[in-house]
Amino acid sequence: MSLELIHTGKVRQLYRYAPGQILMVATDNISAFDFVLSTPIPDKGKVLTQLSLWWFEQLAGVVENHVISTDVPAEFAGRSVIVEELQMVPVEAIVRGYLTGSGLAEYRKSGTVTGIDLPAGLTDGSRLPEAIFTPSTKAEIGAHDENISFATLTGIIGAELAERVRATSLAVYTKAEEIARARGIILADTKFEFGLRPDGTLVLADEVLTPDSSRFWDAATWAPGGPQPSFDKQYVRDWLSKESGWDKASDTPPPPLPAEVVAATRARYLQAYRLLTGSEL
Repeated sequence: MSLELIHTGKVRQLYRYAPGQILMVATDNISAFDFVLSTPIPDKGKVLTQLSLWWFEQLAGVVENHVISTDVPAEFAGRSVIVEELQMVPVEAIVRGYLTGSGLAEYRKSGTVTGIDLPAGLTDGSRLPEAIFTPSTKAEIGAHDENISFATLTGIIGAELAERVRATSLAVYTKAEEIARARGIILADTKFEFGLRPDGTLVLADEVLTPDSSRFWDAATWAPGGPQPSFDKQYVRDWLSKESGWDKASDTPPPPLPAEVVAATRARYLQAYRLLTGSEL
């Protein structure tokens, strides 16, 4: 089937499928530190697509989503979905329920995350008193996303839409966090993307609550005070930053992933899928 390729992202390819419809294909590519790595993770695209579809069903009562059909061309079976063409909101909608990553780095400097004051005494892995909305810019491939304040977000997309994005993001996270916790997974933080229909309806789009867009921790072993064992691509980030010898501050692309890192990463993605959905991929 010959389709027009209209966009290639870090992980996804978008094809024109029909008027107002896009075929969204998840590849097995994996990105880290804003680089697309040269080594794919087998079955990763299927995990992202199928887990997103499962989450869209769980969240149907909270927010509308962009899915039109899973009846896709055979060559893309399992890893693609037909979705609405939307006017995408040009920011990453990030919600954090726990302190880690770039949020922890800012907190250690100023006691805040994207300008939001947090209590003193928190550490890596601490659960926050309540989930916080901490948006970021949406960078092109090779550039870096940057955390921004809500005031900056308002300046980019307007006060009314910014408030809708914040309220919807927090509502989705709250529901998803409850579902994940009941299955033994802590949803530490996650990233959403939204689009607008012509009538102004805010729609949850792209992928949702996957190991690529979220930090998943084992609830049974969670212990604030240091890095948490995870079911996401943090394993790859850790190998690149600690064991590979690669300098992430340089412009040099990351090295290929060893076979054992590929296998362990694939296993983590499949485990996240199994724990959340209760079924095998």
